[in-house]
Amino acid sequence: MYTKFFEKSFYYAFGMTLLCSLVGSFLGGMPYLTIIGALVISLILGMLFQLYRPAIDKAEMGIGFISNKFLRLGIILLGFKLNLIDLANAGVKTILFAIVIVSGFIFLTYNIARKFGVSKRLAILTASGTGICGAAAIMGISPQIKVSKEEETAKHNDEVLAVAIVAILGTLFTLIEIALKPMLHMSSTQFGVMAGGSLHEIAHAIATGGAGGPISLSAAIITKLSRVLLLAPAALVIGIWYQHQEPLTDGKKEKLPIPWFMAGFILASIIGTFVLMPANLLNMLVKLAYIVLGMAMAALGMSVNFKVFLSSGKKAVLAALSSSVILLIFTIIVSKSFF
Repeated sequence: MYTKFFEKSFYYAFGMTLLCSLVGSFLGGMPYLTIIGALVISLILGMLFQLYRPAIDKAEMGIGFISNKFLRLGIILLGFKLNLIDLANAGVKTILFAIVIVSGFIFLTYNIARKFGVSKRLAILTASGTGICGAAAIMGISPQIKVSKEEETAKHNDEVLAVAIVAILGTLFTLIEIALKPMLHMSSTQFGVMAGGSLHEIAHAIATGGAGGPISLSAAIITKLSRVLLLAPAALVIGIWYQHQEPLTDGKKEKLPIPWFMAGFILASIIGTFVLMPANLLNMLVKLAYIVLGMAMAALGMSVNFKVFLSSGKKAVLAALSSSVILLIFTIIVSKSFF
């Protein structure tokens, strides 16, 4: 009986989230919406589904499954986008730059957020999105944050809030950086490195880097993907750290929080880089990654608590905004000095 009920709920949830993801993918490719990105649009569409509660109630169990399992599958598939040879050709300088950004600005954003009174969970999720790669990073780090069953709903709300924060700030800083371009007196490479180093989502880096021409776009993508590469080690470190900060109190011995799905992400990167595959197939796998991630984001949107969302976010926004300003200044200085 339970299995049949779950299957029915899953089919409802699958159809609803797939619709949101496909529409989000279409809208995300349109002019003026590319800087928002398909994943964030899918999240917003999922939130809009809450206007029709009967559909959400029927799909509730399936929504939880998709937001969890499809997230992992999407991140694994996203690995095909990461070309390790391109990263190696970018040189040690770019990798070191990415390491400093990811480690330094996760630490900085988290501590600013905590000073502002933001909870540990929301602070580390927001910090991860700011320091690594926006929504994908938040959803990649989130499984490492273990909570009790009673805390699952609150954790979902924090995930959505963190995604919304980095999406809004990333879009804002995309527009700021494009507007600042004539005043910065940077070469195309320097402008691209700044964009890839300072912006939150891959879509933001592409939109900004593209404003500087092909060389700038290439530099932005490589720098941004250097940060994406660090998602796997960051997830492991944050998981171990959070487990020590907030141990579960159910009496069970806690396992080392190894993000095994990140091993799939790295394996996909290796296959995409070194295994001869038709370009069309590789592009299809990356598109599939965004469709699956879009479904996970839509499912997240369908389960958000709006009262908590509106009441808990102000301090986290201020923390991420402060950190983003510092990150932009830092990347401008480093890009002009070393690239």
